[in-house]
Amino acid sequence: MTAALSPQNWPFDLSLLPASAHLVGGSVRDALLERTADYLDLDFVLPENAVETARTIARHYRAGFVVLDATNQIARVVFDQATVDFAQQVGDTLTEDLHRRDFTVNAIAYHPHTEQIFDPLRGYADLQQRVLRMVSPDNLADDPLRLLRAYRQAAQLGFALDYQTRQTIHQLSSLLGRMAAERVRGELDCLLSLSAGTPLLQLACQDGLLQDWLPQLQAEQLQTLRSIDQAPQALATLCPTLARQSLDWLKEQTPPGCHRSWFKAAKLSQVLPQTVDAAEAELTRLKYSRAEQQAVLAILRGWQYLQAHGTLSRRQQYQLFKITGSSFVGLVLLACALDYPQVPLLALCDRFLTPEDPVAHPQALVSGRDVMAHLKLRPGPRIGLLLAAVELAHAEGQVATPAEALAWLAEKADTLA
Repeated sequence: MTAALSPQNWPFDLSLLPASAHLVGGSVRDALLERTADYLDLDFVLPENAVETARTIARHYRAGFVVLDATNQIARVVFDQATVDFAQQVGDTLTEDLHRRDFTVNAIAYHPHTEQIFDPLRGYADLQQRVLRMVSPDNLADDPLRLLRAYRQAAQLGFALDYQTRQTIHQLSSLLGRMAAERVRGELDCLLSLSAGTPLLQLACQDGLLQDWLPQLQAEQLQTLRSIDQAPQALATLCPTLARQSLDWLKEQTPPGCHRSWFKAAKLSQVLPQTVDAAEAELTRLKYSRAEQQAVLAILRGWQYLQAHGTLSRRQQYQLFKITGSSFVGLVLLACALDYPQVPLLALCDRFLTPEDPVAHPQALVSGRDVMAHLKLRPGPRIGLLLAAVELAHAEGQVATPAEALAWLAEKADTLA
């Protein structure tokens, strides 16, 4: 029995849970599939007192507590390694509640006090057949995000979509355009974060779901995504250290459930308009954070720079690293996917992985105060220009020490004005 169905592994004692409570949804599904996770995400349905139960448990353990939906009586308790939601039962019976859910595999309940499974919609049979089947068309129409969620869950679980479910989604596809951008983005992010997500994105595209959200996604872009799906293996051969970084996100700490990686950022850069301004507008429309926008746009700019310049001089390599910053990891994935020559790419990787390399990681040899004192200059914008010139000269190997930098500036200052 997996952790989700084992109360001894829960962050609270079973005695605090009313006898009428049932565990439902994805945690039951995953437990029956023997899928494990380091972070528990539990959902309970109670016929009454859902918020009060959550509040009592939170107080007992001094855990985080928030009412998610006062009208529908849904509350959350947050522990260090678990999130536990408590929701008031919808309808007069548990059966009625389960009949209002999205897919049959998510409509299985578990009664922890008796260790009994309750499965009125035969979701367990669909689990065994690895099929994602809707409960009803009305349930999908009531929350159109479920239309896209079908493809995301199929990708995560490795399931096939039931034929009638796909037909219904196609018929209802226009409803997805009404959803809040941040909710749609979350589903798209997950699909882009998984190699198994690309075939499902293609199906979603064929079924008319993405025309409002990823209008650029056509056959050529899907082929690029498939190539990026293979890129981590190519990068692992070329540069194992950088390959390990490609699944990380180096800009922000993110909560559980967020999908941020250089792998996903590289893929995202290829499903947007290929002009930077239009791509930025699309990222803004999809409600991406400013940090993630900058990361994706840096990959896009970097790839355009590589394509435009062929073999790069030291100066051009320096400019490339200035353009990409830490997004260089995503750029390398894209370059591997699109068959950029390996020898120059490996040389760039080696520079990036060498912290003292002046091309990839320029260091200030002198300060603005040093420059003003040596050249007897007043503060002003020119000082910044001179410092930038020294940084480039260092990258090109013209200077290597502070003394050389100041001497070089004294000689070149007039031409750098």
